[in-house]
Amino acid sequence: MNRRQIGRWGETLAEEYLLGRGYEVLHRNLETPYGEIDLIAQREGTIIFIEVKARTGSGFGLPEDAITGKKRNHLLAAIQFYWQSCGTESPWQVDVIAILGRPDRPGEVQIEHFENALTT
Repeated sequence: MNRRQIGRWGETLAEEYLLGRGYEVLHRNLETPYGEIDLIAQREGTIIFIEVKARTGSGFGLPEDAITGKKRNHLLAAIQFYWQSCGTESPWQVDVIAILGRPDRPGEVQIEHFENALTT
């Protein structure tokens, strides 16, 4: 699998994970002029922007290590664009879901959810 396929696989797992925990998924792969927002969900009145990072091994570090300063800035700009276009007053936060594993070994996949992981 290439990087894009691993990313889509990770987003599917993350969405299933969130749905199983009572989140309502509002958008997946939302494109903005500043980049893509992987998932946008809602839970208990809070809008949650979720960055999903998936890796098949830890040789290059853990998935969450891939959130660089540049990625953080792009994500926050994309969120700001979305927020201004929808005009909601709801509270919001940014979560990261890190997935380590391989699609051909589903029993060995590790999912870690970092709530309110990025702050402005």
